[in-house]
Amino acid sequence: MKMKVPTNKKVPASGDEWNTLQDRFPIAFRNPSLLREAFTHSSYANEHRDTIANERIEFLGDAVLQLAVSHHLYAKYPDWPEGQLTFVRSAIVREKALYELAKQLHLGEFLLLGRGELLSGGRERPSLLANAMEALVGAIYLDAGWDAVNAFLTEHMFPMIDAYVARGVIDAKSRLHQYVQQHGFGTIEYEVVEEHGPANDREFVVRVLIQGVVYGIGRGRSKKVAEQHAAEATLAQW
Repeated sequence: MKMKVPTNKKVPASGDEWNTLQDRFPIAFRNPSLLREAFTHSSYANEHRDTIANERIEFLGDAVLQLAVSHHLYAKYPDWPEGQLTFVRSAIVREKALYELAKQLHLGEFLLLGRGELLSGGRERPSLLANAMEALVGAIYLDAGWDAVNAFLTEHMFPMIDAYVARGVIDAKSRLHQYVQQHGFGTIEYEVVEEHGPANDREFVVRVLIQGVVYGIGRGRSKKVAEQHAAEATLAQW
């Protein structure tokens, strides 16, 4: 008995399917072949000699995304230091975030995959969806230029950044943790070295130790605030 290949959705083989994708965003491609290329996985290209895999256009899309997100952060958050800008950009353009956005946009429905990838659930694979997101941005850039990319990201990606900032997950302690991890500096400790004032008006002094070596010192009305200030002081040294 011949095994049926699971597709979840029908494979986009006609102009009508690509029109559906363009209408959803909406995007009007002057060169629809770029759109098809953006969604063509190498496994499909290997089985269909007349197609181009999305690896090159994904490469371009990654660079365009990096620049677009950098520009957005630079313009919207003028008081942020370089480290904070880098931290947020890394969080937004990493695979997990791109995968989540691709899922929200249902990009998996339009992926052109080879038989093996279809059988192994390629339409839901995080790496494939993240790559498709980058490739789509690359295709938009090639077809319509920077303004079209910015309009697309303003609607679909930049609100994620604002939500990310609003959740407060880009604090100094998070950035310090990432920096120390990236550079293999070792473990971080926060140590309260002083407490001043009455119970209802307390001030805490906290220092940061990395592998037992003292770095930044911070003060605050709570231990958490003092830790944040100590982390900021530490980051300022690099």
